[in-house]
Amino acid sequence: MSDATKRTHIYSAEAKVLSGHLKLPISQRIDPQAHSHLAPEGGYFTQRSKGFTLESVISFRSGYTHVAGNRSLKDCQGWDTLTTTVVEGLNVLEVVTADRVVGQMITSHPLEGYVPWVSFLGTHFENLRIQGQPIEFDMDHNIIGPKPGNDAPYHKDEGFMRRVNAQYDRIRKHKELPLALQERYNYLSSNLGASDTVECSLVNEAAGRVPGRIFGNVITIPGFGVITLGRVTVKHEDLDVKTKVPKKTTVHLTMIDLKLGCPIQGSGSFGDGSSNGTSEP
Repeated sequence: MSDATKRTHIYSAEAKVLSGHLKLPISQRIDPQAHSHLAPEGGYFTQRSKGFTLESVISFRSGYTHVAGNRSLKDCQGWDTLTTTVVEGLNVLEVVTADRVVGQMITSHPLEGYVPWVSFLGTHFENLRIQGQPIEFDMDHNIIGPKPGNDAPYHKDEGFMRRVNAQYDRIRKHKELPLALQERYNYLSSNLGASDTVECSLVNEAAGRVPGRIFGNVITIPGFGVITLGRVTVKHEDLDVKTKVPKKTTVHLTMIDLKLGCPIQGSGSFGDGSSNGTSEP
């Protein structure tokens, strides 16, 4: 029996349609809707919601999530995890609407090593509109790219870092970039490749006739707030002392992140999923 066949995998995945916190005009926590957790031993779990409404501020018609983890049927492959979120009939203050928003991640952990291969196949927006105007996308489902060689962490992969830096540059070059965004992306750029956490987006650039400004995957609407689309974070943890290979990699996808401003204040995220399983020994 090879060392690889002696290994065990601890699955970990989570998905939710919506969560957040409304502060004004009322203070109310938005508990996670259609919240799915994957058991450490894997399997399949799903949750559905027949709809949600909060004071005519945030609503959706229906939604569901599912998480699944199984050993691959192919002898040469390891353990696969699927994380899916779907929200239908989204409406935020009659400003942000969408027929359907789908976020999906597949992570495949190898028989030997720790760093997983990552895919966002199936992820998309259907008829996302802002104030009735359609939003178009330059999507990059392969932003993370192929799994780095020699079980190296993603933040050391030149191709991935180049693509992420190009996204940062596209945002930073915009005229009239708000100071908060300028500071944020200057910070992210200065830490790129040095930090074990990388933030990027599946949306290279959004476009549309919005009542505000678009900066890459970030849309600012005066009197409404800030909308961030397709945000992805990749975080490495638990480095092996000898090999410096991270034993744990967390991939997190948020399809729509909202920071609401005056007169409605609060925050919320739609289509939120994460995966971070690991193998032993």
